[in-house]
Amino acid sequence: MSANVDNPVAREAAQARPEDSLLGKGMEDGVRDHFRAYVRRVRGGEMGALPAIGGLVVLFIVFGFAHDLFLSQRNMANLLTQAAPLVMLGMALVFVLLLGEIDLSAGVTFGVSMASFVRLTQPDGLSWPLALAIALGIGLAIGGFIGFFVARVGIPSFVVTLGMFLGLQGVLLVIIGDAGAYRLIPAPVKALNTSNLPVWAGWLMLVGVLALLAGVALWDRARRRAAGAPNPPISIMLAKLAGIAVVGVAAVWFLSQDRGSGAIPIRGVPIVVPVVLGFAMIATFLLDRTRYGRYLYAIGGNREAARRAGINVTAVRWTAFVLCSTVAVLAGLFYVSRVGSADAGMGREIVLSGVAAAVVGGVSLFGGRGRLVHAIIGALVIATIQNGMGLLGLPAGTVLAVSGGVLILAATVDALARRRSGGVVVT
Repeated sequence: MSANVDNPVAREAAQARPEDSLLGKGMEDGVRDHFRAYVRRVRGGEMGALPAIGGLVVLFIVFGFAHDLFLSQRNMANLLTQAAPLVMLGMALVFVLLLGEIDLSAGVTFGVSMASFVRLTQPDGLSWPLALAIALGIGLAIGGFIGFFVARVGIPSFVVTLGMFLGLQGVLLVIIGDAGAYRLIPAPVKALNTSNLPVWAGWLMLVGVLALLAGVALWDRARRRAAGAPNPPISIMLAKLAGIAVVGVAAVWFLSQDRGSGAIPIRGVPIVVPVVLGFAMIATFLLDRTRYGRYLYAIGGNREAARRAGINVTAVRWTAFVLCSTVAVLAGLFYVSRVGSADAGMGREIVLSGVAAAVVGGVSLFGGRGRLVHAIIGALVIATIQNGMGLLGLPAGTVLAVSGGVLILAATVDALARRRSGGVVVT
Protein backbone atom coordinates (compact mmCIF):
# COMPACT_ATOMS: atom_id res chain seq x y z
CA MET A 1 0.00 0.00 0.00
CA SER A 2 1.07 3.58 -0.62
CA ALA A 3 3.00 5.59 1.90
CA ASN A 4 0.43 8.32 1.38
CA VAL A 5 -2.17 6.51 3.45
CA ASP A 6 -3.29 8.94 6.13
CA ASN A 7 -4.96 6.63 8.65
CA PRO A 8 -3.98 8.23 11.97
CA VAL A 9 -3.78 5.00 13.97
CA ALA A 10 -1.59 3.24 11.44
CA ARG A 11 0.60 6.30 10.91
CA GLU A 12 1.33 6.88 14.60
CA ALA A 13 2.04 3.21 15.17
CA ALA A 14 4.40 3.11 12.19
CA GLN A 15 6.30 6.24 13.15
CA ALA A 16 6.60 5.61 16.86
CA ARG A 17 9.69 3.80 18.12
CA PRO A 18 9.84 1.35 21.02
CA GLU A 19 12.15 3.64 22.93
CA ASP A 20 9.53 6.42 22.68
CA SER A 21 7.23 4.46 24.98
CA LEU A 22 6.84 5.70 28.51
CA LEU A 23 8.01 2.27 29.60
CA GLY A 24 11.42 2.91 28.00
CA LYS A 25 11.86 6.62 28.58
CA GLY A 26 10.68 9.26 30.98
CA MET A 27 7.49 11.19 30.53
CA GLU A 28 9.30 14.33 29.45
CA ASP A 29 11.41 12.55 26.80
CA GLY A 30 8.34 10.76 25.44
CA VAL A 31 6.45 14.01 25.01
CA ARG A 32 9.48 15.69 23.45
CA ASP A 33 9.96 12.88 20.93
CA HIS A 34 6.25 12.87 20.05
CA PHE A 35 6.40 16.63 19.43
CA ARG A 36 9.52 16.26 17.29
CA ALA A 37 7.82 13.56 15.22
CA TYR A 38 4.89 15.92 14.65
CA VAL A 39 7.23 18.74 13.58
CA ARG A 40 8.96 16.36 11.15
CA ARG A 41 5.60 15.44 9.61
CA VAL A 42 4.67 19.11 9.20
CA ARG A 43 8.03 19.91 7.61
CA GLY A 44 7.55 16.91 5.34
CA GLY A 45 4.29 18.35 4.02
CA GLU A 46 1.74 16.61 6.27
CA MET A 47 0.20 19.79 7.62
CA GLY A 48 -3.35 18.44 7.91
CA ALA A 49 -5.76 21.08 9.16
CA LEU A 50 -3.04 23.38 10.53
CA PRO A 51 -3.36 26.02 7.75
CA ALA A 52 -7.17 25.99 8.05
CA ILE A 53 -7.04 26.40 11.84
CA GLY A 54 -4.61 29.29 11.45
CA GLY A 55 -6.85 30.85 8.83
CA LEU A 56 -9.90 30.47 11.06
CA VAL A 57 -8.14 32.24 13.93
CA VAL A 58 -7.08 35.07 11.62
CA LEU A 59 -10.62 35.44 10.26
CA PHE A 60 -12.08 35.64 13.77
CA ILE A 61 -9.57 38.33 14.72
CA VAL A 62 -10.12 40.36 11.54
CA PHE A 63 -13.92 40.19 11.57
CA GLY A 64 -14.01 40.67 15.33
CA PHE A 65 -12.24 44.02 14.96
CA ALA A 66 -14.11 44.94 11.77
CA HIS A 67 -17.64 44.52 13.17
CA ASP A 68 -18.84 44.73 16.76
CA LEU A 69 -21.54 42.08 16.32
CA PHE A 70 -19.36 39.37 14.81
CA LEU A 71 -18.28 37.88 18.16
CA SER A 72 -21.66 38.32 19.81
CA GLN A 73 -23.54 35.31 21.18
CA ARG A 74 -26.32 35.77 18.64
CA ASN A 75 -23.96 35.79 15.65
CA MET A 76 -21.91 32.85 16.89
CA ALA A 77 -25.09 30.78 17.26
CA ASN A 78 -26.15 31.96 13.82
CA LEU A 79 -22.76 30.99 12.40
CA LEU A 80 -23.15 27.43 13.72
CA THR A 81 -26.62 26.99 12.23
CA GLN A 82 -25.53 28.64 9.00
CA ALA A 83 -22.54 26.29 8.72
CA ALA A 84 -24.43 23.07 9.56
CA PRO A 85 -25.55 22.14 5.99
CA LEU A 86 -22.09 22.92 4.63
CA VAL A 87 -20.38 20.93 7.41
CA MET A 88 -22.53 17.89 6.69
CA LEU A 89 -22.04 18.16 2.93
CA GLY A 90 -18.29 18.54 3.38
CA MET A 91 -18.21 15.39 5.52
CA ALA A 92 -20.24 13.55 2.86
CA LEU A 93 -17.73 14.49 0.17
CA VAL A 94 -14.79 13.25 2.24
CA PHE A 95 -15.75 9.65 1.42
CA VAL A 96 -15.19 10.16 -2.31
CA LEU A 97 -12.36 12.69 -2.04
CA LEU A 98 -10.29 10.14 -0.09
CA LEU A 99 -10.48 7.96 -3.20
CA GLY A 100 -9.24 10.78 -5.41
CA GLU A 101 -12.78 11.08 -6.88
CA ILE A 102 -15.34 13.89 -6.80
CA ASP A 103 -19.11 14.19 -6.65
CA LEU A 104 -20.44 17.36 -8.27
CA SER A 105 -24.03 16.20 -7.88
CA ALA A 106 -24.16 15.92 -4.08
CA GLY A 107 -25.88 19.30 -3.73
CA VAL A 108 -28.67 18.62 -6.22
CA THR A 109 -28.98 15.12 -4.76
CA PHE A 110 -30.04 16.67 -1.47
CA GLY A 111 -32.20 19.10 -3.45
CA VAL A 112 -34.16 16.28 -5.11
CA SER A 113 -34.40 14.31 -1.88
CA MET A 114 -35.56 17.27 0.20
CA ALA A 115 -38.02 18.44 -2.45
CA SER A 116 -39.55 14.97 -2.30
CA PHE A 117 -39.52 15.06 1.51
CA VAL A 118 -41.22 18.45 1.74
CA ARG A 119 -43.87 17.54 -0.84
CA LEU A 120 -44.59 14.22 0.87
CA THR A 121 -45.08 15.95 4.23
CA GLN A 122 -47.57 18.52 3.01
CA PRO A 123 -50.98 18.45 4.77
CA ASP A 124 -52.72 15.05 4.34
CA GLY A 125 -49.38 13.56 3.28
CA LEU A 126 -47.04 11.04 4.89
CA SER A 127 -45.61 11.22 8.39
CA TRP A 128 -42.24 12.96 8.45
CA PRO A 129 -40.20 9.90 9.60
CA LEU A 130 -41.54 7.85 6.68
CA ALA A 131 -40.95 10.70 4.25
CA LEU A 132 -37.39 11.09 5.57
CA ALA A 133 -36.77 7.36 5.06
CA ILE A 134 -37.93 7.75 1.45
CA ALA A 135 -35.66 10.79 0.99
CA LEU A 136 -32.68 8.83 2.34
CA GLY A 137 -33.60 6.00 -0.02
CA ILE A 138 -33.54 8.44 -2.94
CA GLY A 139 -30.08 9.58 -1.93
CA LEU A 140 -28.91 5.99 -1.59
CA ALA A 141 -30.29 5.12 -5.04
CA ILE A 142 -28.59 8.12 -6.67
CA GLY A 143 -25.29 7.21 -5.01
CA GLY A 144 -25.64 3.62 -6.17
CA PHE A 145 -26.33 4.79 -9.72
CA ILE A 146 -23.25 7.04 -9.73
CA GLY A 147 -21.10 4.37 -8.10
CA PHE A 148 -22.09 1.81 -10.72
CA PHE A 149 -20.90 3.93 -13.63
CA VAL A 150 -17.73 5.06 -11.84
CA ALA A 151 -16.65 1.79 -10.22
CA ARG A 152 -18.12 -0.78 -12.61
CA VAL A 153 -18.23 0.89 -16.01
CA GLY A 154 -15.11 2.99 -15.43
CA ILE A 155 -16.41 6.43 -16.40
CA PRO A 156 -14.54 9.25 -14.63
CA SER A 157 -16.45 10.52 -11.61
CA PHE A 158 -16.21 14.10 -12.88
CA VAL A 159 -18.15 13.20 -16.03
CA VAL A 160 -20.79 11.04 -14.32
CA THR A 161 -21.49 13.49 -11.51
CA LEU A 162 -21.50 16.49 -13.87
CA GLY A 163 -24.17 14.71 -15.89
CA MET A 164 -26.14 13.99 -12.73
CA PHE A 165 -25.71 17.60 -11.63
CA LEU A 166 -27.43 18.75 -14.81
CA GLY A 167 -30.02 15.97 -14.98
CA LEU A 168 -31.13 16.14 -11.36
CA GLN A 169 -31.86 19.84 -11.72
CA GLY A 170 -34.48 18.84 -14.27
CA VAL A 171 -35.90 16.26 -11.86
CA LEU A 172 -36.02 18.92 -9.16
CA LEU A 173 -38.02 21.23 -11.43
CA VAL A 174 -40.49 18.43 -12.11
CA ILE A 175 -40.95 17.71 -8.39
CA ILE A 176 -41.43 21.37 -7.43
CA GLY A 177 -43.65 22.05 -10.45
CA ASP A 178 -45.39 25.39 -10.94
CA ALA A 179 -45.60 26.05 -7.19
CA GLY A 180 -42.06 27.48 -7.16
CA ALA A 181 -41.55 26.46 -3.53
CA TYR A 182 -43.17 24.33 -0.83
CA ARG A 183 -43.27 25.32 2.81
CA LEU A 184 -41.75 22.98 5.38
CA ILE A 185 -44.50 21.64 7.65
CA PRO A 186 -43.16 19.17 10.32
CA ALA A 187 -42.37 21.09 13.51
CA PRO A 188 -39.63 18.68 14.71
CA VAL A 189 -37.73 19.18 11.43
CA LYS A 190 -38.17 22.95 11.66
CA ALA A 191 -36.69 22.90 15.15
CA LEU A 192 -33.61 20.94 14.03
CA ASN A 193 -31.71 23.97 12.77
CA THR A 194 -33.69 26.82 14.32
CA SER A 195 -34.10 25.92 18.02
CA ASN A 196 -31.76 25.45 20.98
CA LEU A 197 -31.13 22.85 23.66
CA PRO A 198 -31.97 23.68 27.27
CA VAL A 199 -28.90 25.02 29.02
CA TRP A 200 -28.55 21.86 31.16
CA ALA A 201 -28.71 19.70 28.01
CA GLY A 202 -25.79 21.61 26.49
CA TRP A 203 -23.61 20.83 29.50
CA LEU A 204 -24.76 17.21 29.49
CA MET A 205 -23.84 16.98 25.79
CA LEU A 206 -20.34 18.25 26.56
CA VAL A 207 -19.84 15.70 29.36
CA GLY A 208 -21.05 12.91 27.07
CA VAL A 209 -18.73 13.95 24.24
CA LEU A 210 -15.70 14.15 26.55
CA ALA A 211 -16.51 10.77 28.12
CA LEU A 212 -16.87 9.18 24.69
CA LEU A 213 -13.61 10.68 23.42
CA ALA A 214 -11.78 9.51 26.54
CA GLY A 215 -13.25 6.02 26.18
CA VAL A 216 -12.20 5.74 22.53
CA ALA A 217 -8.70 7.03 23.33
CA LEU A 218 -8.25 4.45 26.12
CA TRP A 219 -9.63 1.72 23.85
CA ASP A 220 -7.07 2.72 21.19
CA ARG A 221 -4.26 2.44 23.71
CA ALA A 222 -5.46 -0.96 24.86
CA ARG A 223 -5.71 -2.16 21.26
CA ARG A 224 -2.18 -0.99 20.47
CA ARG A 225 -0.87 -2.61 23.62
CA ALA A 226 -2.53 -5.91 22.74
CA ALA A 227 -1.07 -5.76 19.22
CA GLY A 228 2.42 -5.07 20.57
CA ALA A 229 2.50 -1.59 19.02
CA PRO A 230 3.99 1.32 21.00
CA ASN A 231 1.66 3.93 22.47
CA PRO A 232 2.33 7.67 22.44
CA PRO A 233 2.76 9.22 25.90
CA ILE A 234 -0.48 9.24 27.85
CA SER A 235 0.19 12.90 28.65
CA ILE A 236 -0.42 13.66 24.96
CA MET A 237 -3.84 12.04 25.16
CA LEU A 238 -4.64 13.95 28.35
CA ALA A 239 -3.46 17.23 26.82
CA LYS A 240 -5.70 16.73 23.77
CA LEU A 241 -8.70 15.95 25.96
CA ALA A 242 -7.94 18.95 28.17
CA GLY A 243 -7.75 21.22 25.12
CA ILE A 244 -11.08 19.94 23.81
CA ALA A 245 -12.60 20.35 27.27
CA VAL A 246 -11.43 23.97 27.55
CA VAL A 247 -12.82 24.87 24.12
CA GLY A 248 -16.04 22.97 24.83
CA VAL A 249 -16.62 24.59 28.21
CA ALA A 250 -15.99 28.04 26.77
CA ALA A 251 -18.35 27.41 23.84
CA VAL A 252 -21.20 25.97 25.94
CA TRP A 253 -20.87 28.75 28.54
CA PHE A 254 -20.83 31.40 25.82
CA LEU A 255 -23.92 29.98 24.07
CA SER A 256 -25.71 29.59 27.40
CA GLN A 257 -25.84 33.37 27.85
CA ASP A 258 -29.00 35.22 26.87
CA ARG A 259 -28.74 36.41 23.28
CA GLY A 260 -32.34 37.57 22.86
CA SER A 261 -33.20 41.17 22.09
CA GLY A 262 -36.69 41.10 23.61
CA ALA A 263 -38.49 39.99 26.73
CA ILE A 264 -38.13 36.29 25.88
CA PRO A 265 -34.60 34.99 26.65
CA ILE A 266 -32.80 32.97 23.98
CA ARG A 267 -30.00 30.78 25.25
CA GLY A 268 -28.51 27.33 24.82
CA VAL A 269 -26.53 25.34 22.26
CA PRO A 270 -28.32 25.04 18.89
CA ILE A 271 -29.95 21.60 18.48
CA VAL A 272 -28.07 21.00 15.25
CA VAL A 273 -24.70 21.00 17.06
CA PRO A 274 -25.05 17.67 18.93
CA VAL A 275 -26.60 16.11 15.81
CA VAL A 276 -23.59 17.09 13.69
CA LEU A 277 -21.14 16.06 16.43
CA GLY A 278 -22.86 12.69 16.83
CA PHE A 279 -22.63 11.94 13.12
CA ALA A 280 -19.04 13.20 12.96
CA MET A 281 -17.96 10.86 15.76
CA ILE A 282 -19.64 7.85 14.16
CA ALA A 283 -18.20 8.60 10.71
CA THR A 284 -14.74 9.30 12.17
CA PHE A 285 -14.82 5.92 13.89
CA LEU A 286 -15.74 4.33 10.55
CA LEU A 287 -12.86 5.99 8.71
CA ASP A 288 -10.15 5.80 11.38
CA ARG A 289 -10.84 2.53 13.15
CA THR A 290 -12.46 0.06 10.76
CA ARG A 291 -11.22 -2.05 7.90
CA TYR A 292 -13.46 -0.19 5.47
CA GLY A 293 -11.83 3.11 6.41
CA ARG A 294 -8.35 1.67 5.93
CA TYR A 295 -9.43 0.42 2.51
CA LEU A 296 -10.57 3.91 1.50
CA TYR A 297 -7.21 5.40 2.41
CA ALA A 298 -5.32 2.59 0.72
CA ILE A 299 -7.25 2.89 -2.54
CA GLY A 300 -6.86 6.66 -2.53
CA GLY A 301 -3.13 6.32 -1.95
CA ASN A 302 -2.50 3.68 -4.62
CA ARG A 303 -5.42 1.88 -6.25
CA GLU A 304 -3.34 -0.79 -7.98
CA ALA A 305 -1.39 -1.63 -4.82
CA ALA A 306 -4.68 -1.91 -2.93
CA ARG A 307 -6.07 -4.27 -5.56
CA ARG A 308 -2.98 -6.47 -5.38
CA ALA A 309 -3.30 -6.54 -1.59
CA GLY A 310 -6.68 -8.23 -2.01
CA ILE A 311 -9.00 -5.26 -1.48
CA ASN A 312 -12.24 -5.29 -3.45
CA VAL A 313 -11.60 -1.91 -5.03
CA THR A 314 -14.81 -1.86 -7.06
CA ALA A 315 -17.06 -2.51 -4.05
CA VAL A 316 -15.31 0.06 -1.85
CA ARG A 317 -15.49 2.76 -4.52
CA TRP A 318 -19.14 1.96 -5.17
CA THR A 319 -20.12 2.18 -1.51
CA ALA A 320 -18.21 5.46 -1.09
CA PHE A 321 -20.53 7.14 -3.58
CA VAL A 322 -23.54 5.58 -1.86
CA LEU A 323 -22.40 6.98 1.49
CA CYS A 324 -21.67 10.39 -0.02
CA SER A 325 -25.12 10.78 -1.58
CA THR A 326 -26.95 9.42 1.47
CA VAL A 327 -25.15 11.71 3.90
CA ALA A 328 -25.77 14.62 1.52
CA VAL A 329 -29.50 14.12 2.19
CA LEU A 330 -28.85 14.98 5.85
CA ALA A 331 -27.17 18.19 4.71
CA GLY A 332 -30.36 18.95 2.81
CA LEU A 333 -32.41 18.28 5.93
CA PHE A 334 -30.42 20.94 7.80
CA TYR A 335 -30.86 23.30 4.87
CA VAL A 336 -34.66 23.09 4.62
CA SER A 337 -34.90 23.25 8.41
CA ARG A 338 -33.04 26.56 8.36
CA VAL A 339 -34.78 28.21 5.37
CA GLY A 340 -38.21 26.67 6.05
CA SER A 341 -39.02 25.69 2.47
CA ALA A 342 -37.93 23.72 -0.59
CA ASP A 343 -37.46 25.39 -3.97
CA ALA A 344 -36.20 24.53 -7.44
CA GLY A 345 -32.78 26.09 -6.84
CA MET A 346 -31.75 23.96 -3.83
CA GLY A 347 -28.25 22.55 -3.87
CA ARG A 348 -27.00 24.02 -7.14
CA GLU A 349 -24.34 26.23 -5.53
CA ILE A 350 -23.60 24.66 -2.18
CA VAL A 351 -21.88 21.57 -3.61
CA LEU A 352 -18.94 23.67 -4.79
CA SER A 353 -18.69 25.18 -1.32
CA GLY A 354 -18.77 21.63 0.07
CA VAL A 355 -15.78 20.61 -2.03
CA ALA A 356 -14.06 23.85 -1.03
CA ALA A 357 -14.75 23.13 2.65
CA ALA A 358 -13.12 19.71 2.51
CA VAL A 359 -10.09 20.89 0.53
CA VAL A 360 -9.59 24.06 2.59
CA GLY A 361 -9.72 21.93 5.74
CA GLY A 362 -6.91 19.67 4.53
CA VAL A 363 -8.51 16.79 2.60
CA SER A 364 -6.39 16.10 -0.49
CA LEU A 365 -7.94 16.33 -3.94
CA PHE A 366 -5.52 13.63 -5.01
CA GLY A 367 -6.83 11.02 -2.58
CA GLY A 368 -5.42 9.13 0.39
CA ARG A 369 -5.07 12.10 2.76
CA GLY A 370 -7.39 13.87 5.13
CA ARG A 371 -9.79 13.25 7.97
CA LEU A 372 -13.43 14.00 8.58
CA VAL A 373 -12.62 16.73 11.11
CA HIS A 374 -10.73 18.55 8.37
CA ALA A 375 -13.97 19.01 6.43
CA ILE A 376 -15.63 20.42 9.56
CA ILE A 377 -12.85 22.97 10.07
CA GLY A 378 -12.85 23.89 6.37
CA ALA A 379 -16.63 24.37 6.41
CA LEU A 380 -16.28 26.70 9.39
CA VAL A 381 -13.68 28.70 7.44
CA ILE A 382 -15.99 29.07 4.43
CA ALA A 383 -19.02 29.86 6.64
CA THR A 384 -16.99 32.43 8.61
CA ILE A 385 -15.99 34.19 5.40
CA GLN A 386 -19.60 34.32 4.25
CA ASN A 387 -20.90 35.39 7.66
CA GLY A 388 -18.28 38.04 8.33
CA MET A 389 -18.40 39.59 4.88
CA GLY A 390 -22.20 39.57 5.05
CA LEU A 391 -22.08 41.54 8.30
CA LEU A 392 -19.76 44.05 6.63
CA GLY A 393 -22.31 44.49 3.84
CA LEU A 394 -19.98 43.38 1.07
CA PRO A 395 -21.62 42.30 -2.21
CA ALA A 396 -22.17 38.62 -3.02
CA GLY A 397 -19.66 38.82 -5.85
CA THR A 398 -16.90 39.75 -3.44
CA VAL A 399 -17.80 36.87 -1.11
CA LEU A 400 -17.68 34.40 -4.02
CA ALA A 401 -14.37 35.82 -5.25
CA VAL A 402 -12.76 35.52 -1.82
CA SER A 403 -14.13 31.98 -1.33
CA GLY A 404 -12.77 30.96 -4.72
CA GLY A 405 -9.38 32.45 -3.93
CA VAL A 406 -9.25 30.54 -0.63
CA LEU A 407 -10.03 27.30 -2.47
CA ILE A 408 -7.28 27.87 -5.03
CA LEU A 409 -4.83 28.67 -2.25
CA ALA A 410 -5.79 25.51 -0.36
CA ALA A 411 -5.45 23.35 -3.48
CA THR A 412 -2.03 24.88 -4.15
CA VAL A 413 -0.90 24.13 -0.59
CA ASP A 414 -2.20 20.57 -1.00
CA ALA A 415 -0.28 20.03 -4.25
CA LEU A 416 2.95 21.50 -2.87
CA ALA A 417 2.66 19.52 0.37
CA ARG A 418 2.07 16.29 -1.53
CA ARG A 419 5.08 16.92 -3.74
CA ARG A 420 7.25 17.70 -0.71
CA SER A 421 6.19 14.51 1.06
CA GLY A 422 7.01 12.37 -1.95
CA GLY A 423 3.48 11.94 -3.35
CA VAL A 424 2.91 11.95 -7.08
CA VAL A 425 0.93 14.86 -8.47
CA VAL A 426 -0.60 14.11 -11.84
CA THR A 427 -0.23 17.04 -14.27
